[in-house]
Amino acid sequence: MKKYQLMAPGPTPVPSQALLAMAQPMIHHRTPEYEALFTEVRRGLARIFQTQTDIVPLACSGTGAMEAAVVNTLSAGDSVAVVRAGKFGERWVEIGKAYGLNVIELAAPFGQTVPAERVREALGTTPSIKAVLTQHSESSTGVLHDVRGFAAVTRPTDAILIVDAVSSLAIANLEMDAWGVDVVVAGSQKGLMLPPGLGLCALSERAWARAKTSTLPKYYFNLTQERAFVVKSEAHFTPVVSIIVGLREVLRMLEAEGLPNVFKRHDRLARATRAGVEALGLELFAKATPSPALTSVHAPRGVDAERIVAAFSKTHNITIAGGQGEMKGRIFRLGHMGYAAEFDTISALAALEQVLAELGAPVDFGASVQAAQKVFAEKP
Repeated sequence: MKKYQLMAPGPTPVPSQALLAMAQPMIHHRTPEYEALFTEVRRGLARIFQTQTDIVPLACSGTGAMEAAVVNTLSAGDSVAVVRAGKFGERWVEIGKAYGLNVIELAAPFGQTVPAERVREALGTTPSIKAVLTQHSESSTGVLHDVRGFAAVTRPTDAILIVDAVSSLAIANLEMDAWGVDVVVAGSQKGLMLPPGLGLCALSERAWARAKTSTLPKYYFNLTQERAFVVKSEAHFTPVVSIIVGLREVLRMLEAEGLPNVFKRHDRLARATRAGVEALGLELFAKATPSPALTSVHAPRGVDAERIVAAFSKTHNITIAGGQGEMKGRIFRLGHMGYAAEFDTISALAALEQVLAELGAPVDFGASVQAAQKVFAEKP
């Protein structure tokens, strides 16, 4: 028997508390029971987003939330600057072009980030830019972008800052109100430790003002209409009731752990994983600004990264991820977000040693585990 382990950068494991909650009998979404449920969820989400604004839930993926952010704050022909340094930065570009926006790409090689100064320069060169779109954690490469820096240079202008936090919410610190971020979108399947299916959108008052003048077509993703129901703890359309029930349990778990401790846990897991990988002589892909959500690693010379991913699954029943787009076959990615703890990292590193040996790469057995243990042994 081989116990299954999910170590991909999303979806992530779901804790038993949430699974049991979601297994309860279905409730109707137009009842006092749902209103009480959603009232608690609204308050909990505001704490996780670190905002005073209401968060709008949508029955969709994180990409749906990204699209909702665009169609509710912009109009055809608007100029937008997109931080493009990975597959999901490319997704912002694709969404923008699909809706007739003038997309100005602020590109960086995969594995790197875009300095805030480049965003400032773009806003100065093209003052007609209506929005800056970026990821916080670019999960295709393992890079963490400087959202705080982006906010600092965007806030004094007329442009709003729209942030994809799908792989950073409840993983890396993102202070929506304090930093001056205008739109934050997320999904249920990563730091929130739930099945996929729930998209989340939070808008600042500046972004809500933009929603009044946006002319892009929208029906299901009309956030202004959704907000009118959210403030009453009601649902406009049928919500993903069971996931919202599970979300209540997850929010209680995060509240009990404390948000600063959640961030510290992810940081420790990330540092231990990176230390373990480097102890095996492997090269990290995102070196300068790595995300605490995942670790991306160059495959050893002469080894296709997809073989590493396949061996993890076949030999050890562990799911990790390969590279996306131009990085396919060149890197593999280890997730350590959400419902993740120290021994998940230890077992994944031990499996990595065995996989590399199976594929003919030289391995110093125990080196990665020892390096990770040293990180975990540090005083918090």
